[in-house]
Amino acid sequence: MTPPDDASTNEVQTYSDVLIVDASKSSGWLDLPELWRYRDLIWIFAVRDIKVRYRQTIVGIAWTVLQPLAQMLAFGVLKKMLVSEPSDGRIPDDVSMFCGLLLYQLFSGIIATATISLVDNRLVVTKVYFPRVALPLSCCIRPVLDFGVGFVVLILLMLWFQVAPGFAFIMAPVVLLLTVLVGLAFGLWLSALNAHYRDFGYIVPFLLQLGLIVSPVAYESSRVPEGWRWFYFMNPMATLLDTFRWTILGTPLPGWDAITVSVLSTLFLLVSGAWYFHRVDRFMADNI
Repeated sequence: MTPPDDASTNEVQTYSDVLIVDASKSSGWLDLPELWRYRDLIWIFAVRDIKVRYRQTIVGIAWTVLQPLAQMLAFGVLKKMLVSEPSDGRIPDDVSMFCGLLLYQLFSGIIATATISLVDNRLVVTKVYFPRVALPLSCCIRPVLDFGVGFVVLILLMLWFQVAPGFAFIMAPVVLLLTVLVGLAFGLWLSALNAHYRDFGYIVPFLLQLGLIVSPVAYESSRVPEGWRWFYFMNPMATLLDTFRWTILGTPLPGWDAITVSVLSTLFLLVSGAWYFHRVDRFMADNI
């Protein structure tokens, strides 16, 4: 017996929603409309990571504050042993260091989670189609949440030491956004590399610890010799850390030459990272 017309129509509509994925055809480095369609999936990945990180912990989200506080105390003791005068005439060292540690924690948190995002989700990557870049993108949300918690502690420290922000405070969200982009740029590169070479999963934590030393987290970039500054500011975090202190604490703004070098290096990392991720993404399910 022939089914009713409406049943036939429903059957045709059901089988018409078929997505054909062809790795040999390129749709561009970054398909923004497709990412927008999968925005709920990005949020689901982010919420899952937040729940996994703080599940069955005694202190919970307070770990995001305890880590920079412990580092601030360690750096503070070491600095007082080596330097007899504060870094700035009116900004306490503790506030300046916590400000730098907070922003660097955001940067390192994005990189650390993005690097292993593809490998940790390889069962999903190999069985279900979705834009793979959604995984490193979702890794940007939890560190931003951690930053928000730590920023409350920074405000309390500023109140305790009677440090008032200036008009430049309105530029703090811009610095925050640029830091997320820098972390995402590195995350695109390292997640794609780690999908093929597992060594990067072990190298990245070491590099992040090294970056804590070579970036102006516990000190100011003004102490870097003039002849080395052009090379020093190729590290995008060097300028971002100094600029973040300028927006929050009113310290001197880095020179425009440093800002230019930092912006150009960030753009290069972001564009090249998107290109390499797209190149690896086409055959990722077969090689991860």
